[in-house]
Amino acid sequence: MRPIDWLQLVLLSILWGASFFCVAVAVAELPPLTVALARVGLAALVMVAVVHIVGDRLPIRLSDWILLAGMGLLNNAIPFTAIAWGQVHVDSGLASILNATTPFFTVLLAHILTRDERMTPAKLLGVLIGLAGVIALMGPAALDGLGFNGLAQGAVLVGALSYAFAGIHGKQLKHLSSTVSAAGMLIASTVILIPVTLLIDPPVTALPSLQALAAIVFMAVFSTGLAYVLYFRVLRAAGATNVLLVTFLVPVSALTLGILILDEVLTWHAMLGMTLIFAGLAAVDGRIFKRRQIGEPRA
Repeated sequence: MRPIDWLQLVLLSILWGASFFCVAVAVAELPPLTVALARVGLAALVMVAVVHIVGDRLPIRLSDWILLAGMGLLNNAIPFTAIAWGQVHVDSGLASILNATTPFFTVLLAHILTRDERMTPAKLLGVLIGLAGVIALMGPAALDGLGFNGLAQGAVLVGALSYAFAGIHGKQLKHLSSTVSAAGMLIASTVILIPVTLLIDPPVTALPSLQALAAIVFMAVFSTGLAYVLYFRVLRAAGATNVLLVTFLVPVSALTLGILILDEVLTWHAMLGMTLIFAGLAAVDGRIFKRRQIGEPRA
């Protein structure tokens, strides 16, 4: 990937890393589907305004909206709901580890479903090293609850698998701009979630606290609207496997913010985890191996 793609990926990891905290705050007062609907609905309004401000237009072809609806289902409706419900019963550390399986699913699915993102030994090794790094970063204690609440953990894994399918499906939207893709996807996911939320979630009888409302607004504007503009930019430039490496960087961003803002202590297993994650990213990127091959003398 280009340096600008890595920079956008890091920024995306910061925005999505903050969303885990915001979800935890919001689901303490509101049902999971209601949180997901509020997140995408408000983000859709913001992105429609952005599309008009930058002088772009939403698509008018039915075929484009079918693609956007598929993206909204795979990238928003299913994972937002599954992960939000899972986080009601699973600690955020374990949820981050389970969510970090996304690149592993993506490498396998991209190899089967695409022609331009074939699996290589370096990619597979890099993904496995990165996943080991996330486990080390979160600490061995984060795995203590693994297996004790299988349904909730399975829901988070369903969200990770859905993200992987979304990354591959989203490659069909390259003819649309990043802002239009983000806005159209969020509109579609809002339409999908409205009837499901009304059918499943109990009605909200009390106004949530300012803290919960602030968490939803932040998620909608930054962790969803702005984040998906970056997502589609990196997806278009670097492919599904590379853009979903962000799930390795999300815990790193969360830890870094905790050290800088909350004066948290950098532990040995966190340093080991970050080292493994960056080694895994380097392996997936592949440039180190290419340079080594170029530098080797010919027999």
